[in-house]
Amino acid sequence: MAETNRLSVIATPDLRPPAHGFESRSRHADRTTPRAILPSTNAPPDDGRLDHFVKRDGMLFAGTHLIVDLWHATNLDDLPVIEKGLRNAAARAGATLLNIDLHHFTPNGGISGVAVLAESHISIHTWPEISYAAVDVFMCGNAQPHKAIEVLRGVFMPGLVTLAEHKRGVIL
Repeated sequence: MAETNRLSVIATPDLRPPAHGFESRSRHADRTTPRAILPSTNAPPDDGRLDHFVKRDGMLFAGTHLIVDLWHATNLDDLPVIEKGLRNAAARAGATLLNIDLHHFTPNGGISGVAVLAESHISIHTWPEISYAAVDVFMCGNAQPHKAIEVLRGVFMPGLVTLAEHKRGVIL
């Protein structure tokens, strides 16, 4: 059986003795300090806890994070349209919608909100006064986040779209 390398990060208490032998604890003594554990050649086999990680192109990672800018867009102050768009984007991506929370700002009409997914989230922040929306799509498992963007393009009809993709939590 081939051995795999893993990188784990754990939080451990700071176990250093108090400076100068004082018995008092610092104000940070209750905090934990993340410490990287380097890849091990004797890592245990996959125990099933990574079942929602993405395996693609020889990589294993937590999920795909898309950062999207929509310029010259429409419908950016229409709460029902945005809610329906988020619902349809999640469905098209094959994600499980848990909740949508949207807030409509006055007087400019901007909307900020999030569709909470079992696979993570889709968030949106709009500036109708400059025809701009910032969209954030993060999904794990079998969900297909790029399909959510296709739906949002149809909803907001932007003249320009910029997209950045980041793989989160890369293990291999």
